[in-house]
Amino acid sequence: MPEPKPKKTLDLNRREMPKQPPEVRRHNFDEVALGYTVETAIEEARRCIKCPAPKCVDNCPVEIDIPGFVKFVAEGDFAQGIKILKQKNCLPAVCGRVCPQEEQCEETCSLGKKHGQIAIGRLERFLADWEATQGEPEIPEMAPTTGRKVAVIGGGPAGLTVAGDLIKLGHKVTIFEALHKMGGVLIYGIPEFRLPKAIVGREVEYLRSLGVEIVTDFVVGKTRTVDSLLEEFDAVFVGSGAGLPWFMEIPGENLNGVYSANEYLTRMNLMAGFLFPQFQTPIKRHKCVAVLGGGNVAMDCARTALRLGAESRIIYRRSRQELPARLEEVENAEEEGVIFEFLTLPIRYIGDENGWVKEIECLKMTLGEPDASGRRKPIPIEGSETIYPVDAVVCAIGNSPNPLIAATTPGLELGKKGNIVADEQTGKTSRDRIWAGGDVVTGAATVILAMGAGRKAARSIHEYLCSL
Repeated sequence: MPEPKPKKTLDLNRREMPKQPPEVRRHNFDEVALGYTVETAIEEARRCIKCPAPKCVDNCPVEIDIPGFVKFVAEGDFAQGIKILKQKNCLPAVCGRVCPQEEQCEETCSLGKKHGQIAIGRLERFLADWEATQGEPEIPEMAPTTGRKVAVIGGGPAGLTVAGDLIKLGHKVTIFEALHKMGGVLIYGIPEFRLPKAIVGREVEYLRSLGVEIVTDFVVGKTRTVDSLLEEFDAVFVGSGAGLPWFMEIPGENLNGVYSANEYLTRMNLMAGFLFPQFQTPIKRHKCVAVLGGGNVAMDCARTALRLGAESRIIYRRSRQELPARLEEVENAEEEGVIFEFLTLPIRYIGDENGWVKEIECLKMTLGEPDASGRRKPIPIEGSETIYPVDAVVCAIGNSPNPLIAATTPGLELGKKGNIVADEQTGKTSRDRIWAGGDVVTGAATVILAMGAGRKAARSIHEYLCSL
């Protein structure tokens, strides 16, 4: 009798991605994570146990065939891997960097029970970066032209996904972007060290190569209204994001040096020349920066301030355990030297004689019972006032949609926070021929959730256009 084949040992050793050392990267804006090598990517992909009913796909908002592309990476067939990946995702290089895979596809990986989930996001990034070294990307099979026209408002993740899906289905798509560059939060709101602008530009150019028309410096609600666009287009998708910042509404908020996260990150991206190198201008160098909030945007602001030479401090009213930011970003910030003031609540800003913020007064907190969010409610400790010296404060506690489109589109149903009300499964709004998705519907959320909403809306728009 032939000897039985030896049983394959399950490889629990998830391949870590190399990074710049903290003492080096805190002084530059180069990308922190360096990516997998070919050998490491193949080793990581070979760890996949090929589940008969893979749950990773069920937990992916854009429905990527994850086992399919991982299989081809394991075989070294990267061309086929990227082809499968881009069937469902027109922004793989972006998602591979900023998607919280640990809460999506990787969370339901079968190897997670042994603490060794497949590094799906890192493999996605590897394939996208590999494709970028191969010359012009392959154009997928396109459906025959239908003659139907769709206007997409907003060039962020939701709008880009809708445009990519509908152009491949044969419809003519035009994206109207209010700012100078396409990408929305990907370009203006995420720092270079986490998502290089060239990568976003590459993904946008891919959509352009498919035939998507792109119009920048076009403010819907000012340049033209939604109703005006409906005279020319068969359908309109609103994906204008959530660009209206929230503030603490505490004394001293109007002092110079108090910024929203939107303004702070956009200023940095513009003045450092990451968006327009020919217009690079000096950036004001702060000495002590306080960032209010605990999400990914707060981490981005604090790590940016650090790179600009400041003592950077995050002030967060709950404990480290309740931080909503990705663990990877929290650890990066800690390694680089960002100071965390947990269980601390700002109560007022104090200015100097010239109207610039010079101090921030805070209360220490303790945690009580869980509130509506499921997290323990912070309770102020009487008499625990603490003052920190600052010359800049960045408020990174959230955003709402800009009210311009809602104010100029009669009959569009809105939620309590000014968000557009849209069906979760289809993106349909209260107005015929108008769909919406992403942060303009949900409020500030993740890139991948905005893309997932865009995919659902594109499917519904296609069904509608086919019925005409």
